[in-house]
Amino acid sequence: MGKADTPPGRVAPDRAGAGFRALWPDILAGLTLWGVLVPEGLAYAGLAGLPLTAGLYTLVASLPVYFLLGGSPVLVCAATSAESIMLAAVIAPLAGGDPARYAALTALLVLLVGLLFLAAGLLRLGRMTSFLSKPVMTGFVCGLAVSIAAGQFPKLLGLPRGHGDTIAQVAHLVAHIGQCNRAALAVGLAGLALLFAFERIAPRLPAGLCVMALGIAASRFFELRARHGAATVEAVVAGLPSLALPALAPADMAALAPAAAGLALVAFSQALGAAESAARRLGSHVDADRELRALGAANLGSSMLGGLLAGGSLSSTAVNVAAGARSRFAGLTTAVMVVPTLCYLTPVFRGLPEAVLGAVVVHAVAKLMKFGELGRYFRVNRNEWYLALVALLGVVVLGILPGLVLAVSASLLRLVVYASGIELSVLGRLSDGGPDWVATAQHPGAEEAPGVRVLRLEGELFFANAERFRAAVLEGCARPPRARALAIELRANRKLCITSTDMLRDLAGALRQAGVPLAFIDPAPGTLAMLRAGGVTAIIGEERIYPDAAQAVAALSAACAGGAA
Repeated sequence: MGKADTPPGRVAPDRAGAGFRALWPDILAGLTLWGVLVPEGLAYAGLAGLPLTAGLYTLVASLPVYFLLGGSPVLVCAATSAESIMLAAVIAPLAGGDPARYAALTALLVLLVGLLFLAAGLLRLGRMTSFLSKPVMTGFVCGLAVSIAAGQFPKLLGLPRGHGDTIAQVAHLVAHIGQCNRAALAVGLAGLALLFAFERIAPRLPAGLCVMALGIAASRFFELRARHGAATVEAVVAGLPSLALPALAPADMAALAPAAAGLALVAFSQALGAAESAARRLGSHVDADRELRALGAANLGSSMLGGLLAGGSLSSTAVNVAAGARSRFAGLTTAVMVVPTLCYLTPVFRGLPEAVLGAVVVHAVAKLMKFGELGRYFRVNRNEWYLALVALLGVVVLGILPGLVLAVSASLLRLVVYASGIELSVLGRLSDGGPDWVATAQHPGAEEAPGVRVLRLEGELFFANAERFRAAVLEGCARPPRARALAIELRANRKLCITSTDMLRDLAGALRQAGVPLAFIDPAPGTLAMLRAGGVTAIIGEERIYPDAAQAVAALSAACAGGAA
């Protein structure tokens, strides 16, 4: 029987084999990813203050949903260290030490973040969510990594964790360093050293899983808990999670809403950064709105299964790419592997040293401590470096949520300062007689037209810089040789706001009284409509709108020569 004779409903063997061979790289990448995400999921659940299996519940929800709805072929939608510690920072003060309320509030917070993602995606706000500039985001995440590491070192040393901000915790650690548990210290440091060593010499090896296995073996062989007093994991619940909608208490929702907005901002900024980094390597495109919708649906699923907040993991995505993933089928393979892990393998984790979990977290967050990147900001743009430093110190000194507020404020301050600035270029024509009008500051050989000054705003005109623009234009007219006519090019403006339109009307009136004709060069349709609606063209005349600088200069020169006002 040939290909054409294959019975309906069956796939020809060669086609089936070809399909399997095409998916084989993704299957292998998914198995590699499973070896990375299982230990990280357990560790991040502990970081968030939840039962360890909550990290695996997250994968059961997030990976299949992202497989169906996500846009990036290689982005890994899973819990991250930064978002897990932020969950703990938000929920712990509200839970009052009640584990049931802690879990309920966490599920509600994850649900709220998911709803925010969905709403932003449906409203197509994908490109409007990046309120954190890259330097500020780098500083914030770096500070968060320092804070997380400081909170995990007590596990590595077998000491109780201190209270307060990062500095207070470090001070507590230093004060009690002599009381550390030597068994926990040995296991924790050995695990950390092995994680870094495996990363260097065998990057495709599931290092976290191997170190956990070695830690469990050492714990049972040396009886770390019974004989040495080292903290170990004593109970890991087996089985799949049950599906339940979080309780929608209005008071709790109101209390968690601000934190949900902050978490959504950080989670999506990280996810979009991871997706765009992978897209640059693969030569693909990222649809930010689709990513928002996929992350929203993934977090709705995670909240109903009792999982953590799911975002885009930069480190796991890098592992996925390095393992040879070509499509989202790698993530689906990982999700399939997590199911038997929950059903049959969770008892294996009994006896796992807490120090090893701390080592897994410290190893993961070490990749977020991008001090080299901060050094590059220092060399390239000192002002950006200051903003990154403010964000970093805000997390370390003030705490995670105040640090987030400070980071967002620093980004908004940067936006306001940059946007409200004014840079006006005086245009002239090169001596070779070419058609282009260029900035005389950049091209010393360019010459202005006699009596006519051509100005171009290098940026957008809006309410925050309107008065600065007016002052700069009047100053530009007055500088020698004094201009007898003025042409303005607003290349960056698609439209004008009322404040800037009113300012231009007043400017046109002042120039008219001074006997200086005013013209505009090739305004965008939206800008021209506002010039007409705001009465600017009524003052200068409709004929003072020119398609290019050459025609504007020729007409204004003729008007000046004829003595026209």
